[in-house]
Amino acid sequence: MLEIGRAIVSLDIIEKYFLCDLMQCKGACCVEGDSGAPVTVEETKKLEEVYPKVKKYLSERNNRLILKQGLYFTDNDGDLVTSLVGNKECVFTFRDKNGILKCSIEKAFLNGEIDFRKPVSCHLFPIRITEYKRFDAVNYEKLDICKPGRKCGASEKLPLYKFLREPLIRKYGKEWYEQLEIAAEYLTAKKDQT
Repeated sequence: MLEIGRAIVSLDIIEKYFLCDLMQCKGACCVEGDSGAPVTVEETKKLEEVYPKVKKYLSERNNRLILKQGLYFTDNDGDLVTSLVGNKECVFTFRDKNGILKCSIEKAFLNGEIDFRKPVSCHLFPIRITEYKRFDAVNYEKLDICKPGRKCGASEKLPLYKFLREPLIRKYGKEWYEQLEIAAEYLTAKKDQT
């Protein structure tokens, strides 16, 4: 483990390789799990703000569900999460021409229609952050659905922390990420010497 600021970072973040392979997994992370995508109170406000511009990318079914259920809810663990279609798929998903599940929020963001990319928990996946009073636990969630991402990352020799550079900076800032890079380079060099 590494301690950077208030974050306790698992060494897996540095040592494991990862690169999403959407053609293989088809966006399974938007479906798998025991709840919706975790969102903060601030993000629930952003979801409400951006929904009018995002709904055009959603199916009629998803929009009906949003009207009925809302954009988010509190799950059994007491966490705020995005609403789900059939207790599985995130309500903000749509399928592209290749059958890949994608995020309508991110689509609107990439089209320059909104200034919110998507919930940071989604942006960071497969990193999961658990926030405690005194520290954040930053861990790699190794799921079977991400086998193609591990294989692709290994073939490219791309460490997880480099693949998720942008969302890690979004969460903790550039200075924090630079400290992570320094620690990663030191640990990698030390490992190579043994």
